[in-house]
Amino acid sequence: MLIFTRHPQEKIFIGDDVVITVIKVNHNQVRIGIDAPREIAVHREEIKQKIDAQK
Repeated sequence: MLIFTRHPQEKIFIGDDVVITVIKVNHNQVRIGIDAPREIAVHREEIKQKIDAQK
């Protein structure tokens, strides 16, 4: 696992098509924005688990 330290409004680039932006940090909660092409699925862990369970 690669771990980054970022401040609000700083970005992380994954390849040429995915950008993760730290929107807000508040105590133990981090709000992020993900900009990715529509053909790349982006899910929270609990949603991914439900999708996998339905297969």
